[in-house]
Order: sequence, then C-alpha cells, then structure tokens
Amino acid sequence: MIDVRSFASLGGADHGWLKAKHHFSFAGYHDPERVHWGDLRVWNDDTIAPGTGFPAHPHRDMEIITYVRKGAITHQDNLGNKGRTEAGDVQVMSAGTGITHSEYNLEPGETQIFQIWIIPTTQGKAPGWGARPFPKQNRAGHFVTLASGHDDDADALPIRADARVLGATLKAGQVAEYALGTGRRAYLVPSTGAVEIEGVRVNTRDGAAISETETLRVKALEDSEIVLVDAA
Repeated sequence: MIDVRSFASLGGADHGWLKAKHHFSFAGYHDPERVHWGDLRVWNDDTIAPGTGFPAHPHRDMEIITYVRKGAITHQDNLGNKGRTEAGDVQVMSAGTGITHSEYNLEPGETQIFQIWIIPTTQGKAPGWGARPFPKQNRAGHFVTLASGHDDDADALPIRADARVLGATLKAGQVAEYALGTGRRAYLVPSTGAVEIEGVRVNTRDGAAISETETLRVKALEDSEIVLVDAA
C-alpha cells in the first residue's frame, strides 16, 4: 500500500531564516493522522539561510539522522564533537542520556537538509555523534545503506534502532529494488526528481508511506535522488 503525502500538504512554518516542512507532527504542527510511521517519528525538510542555524539545544533518547541535500551543515556539541557535513553526506546523533548541540549553515548560500528522527530500541545509552561521506556515484542505480541499527551493515553509520536509512540516485527509466520484508514499513522521499512505486507517482519532496509490500520496486520517471527509511 502506498500513501502519498504531497509536499504541498505538509505542515510547516516560515521563520525567515528557516523554512521548515514537516512530514509528521512537529513543534506547532499537529495532525493526528501523521504522528509517526512505525518507529519513524520525524522527517523535517528544512531550508536554512546562510549565516544562521539552530543554537545550542538539548535532545535525549532519539536517533537523529541528517541528510544534507544542498550546501553544508556544521555541528558542534557538548561532548566536543564538531564537524561539517556536505551535500549528499550524512551525520548521525544518538541522543541517549542527553546531548546539547548546535547546527549552523556557515556557507555563503542556503543549506537544505532532511532531518529524520527514529525511536531507539533502547534508552539510557551514552550519547554519540558521527558523520560520513556517501558519494552519489557509489549509489548510482541501487540503494546504499547510509545509517543502520543492523550489525551486518558495517559500512553504514550506526544507529540504535531497528531501522535503516538508505539512499539511491537513479537515471530516468532506471529501477531500484529493496527487500523490505514482511511486516515492515518504509517511508520514501525523492530529494530531487520523480519516481513511480506500484503505479503511483511520487514527486520531488513528496513523502510515500509504504506498507504491506515485501519487495519495494522504485522506477525513476526523471533523474532522481531518493532517501528511504525502513523501520519497524
């Protein structure tokens, strides 16, 4: 089953420096039909003006994955971690018992990110942060796991959740498949382009909530960059 949530239908807010769209209930936006999708709790589509960002603020007991669509985001936290994550790359923060961090766009142009929150399988663990480059050419034509809570995904950033975050870049007409498995849910967003899933079109920055599908088959209708979450 495919439930498409168009970009125009998403909640959000315009703070001037931040233009935010929310696939799920977040901050001042609440939709009882869009609170979470399994363990996937938040998918925010943020555009951050240059020289601005999120000042230091706390999190706990959440797995927070940031996928940079354009520009770069600079992270700093109270554990001493600091890093700049560029477009196409990924950072992961396991909030655990508590972490305070800031995220700023220190670039000359706007930065666009997907920020994804997944409910952890265990709470009360030590917090942590990490980032890794994922060159787009390495995921051309197929899905690559970017972050994962599964032990066999050694090349992915680790998260403490029964979930995977995956990316793919497809040329128009290409098809990528992913074995979702029985009883799993997926949420897919094209960062760019448009795709078709089971005959249903999903446009740029639309969300597709997917269930009751063991093998996900994604066909690119245009050149597309795709982010997918597989969660319990």
